[in-house]
Amino acid sequence: QVQLVESGGGLVQFGGSLRLSCAASGRPGVTFAMAWFRQAPGQAREFVAHITWNGDRTYYADSVKGRFTISRENAGNTVYLQMNTLKSEDTAVYYCAAAEFAPPQAWGKINGYDYWGQGTQVTVSS
Repeated sequence: QVQLVESGGGLVQFGGSLRLSCAASGRPGVTFAMAWFRQAPGQAREFVAHITWNGDRTYYADSVKGRFTISRENAGNTVYLQMNTLKSEDTAVYYCAAAEFAPPQAWGKINGYDYWGQGTQVTVSS
């Protein structure tokens, strides 16, 4: 059974930084493509960033491009989201997602991922 565990959320001031982590386990020998999504209260879950299984390509939502960086460990299924210059509109529950096979056309889509974490709250105070 695949499990994704996020950590690193919390309260941060406007303009500050935070780093989220996500570790996936439960599929020995499989390296996942991984992504971050987020969901603000009363809003739909939206794509944030994607990284390929080997880390050679990344893809970002326009709203976070230049402020957020997704990265991963060289081996294994641990991914990070470095969030800088945080804004009030970044307040949301952040979810880690993993896919066994992820064609580029699916990178930004919820149904492009097979497994999800429970989420970690990020709150940006103004």
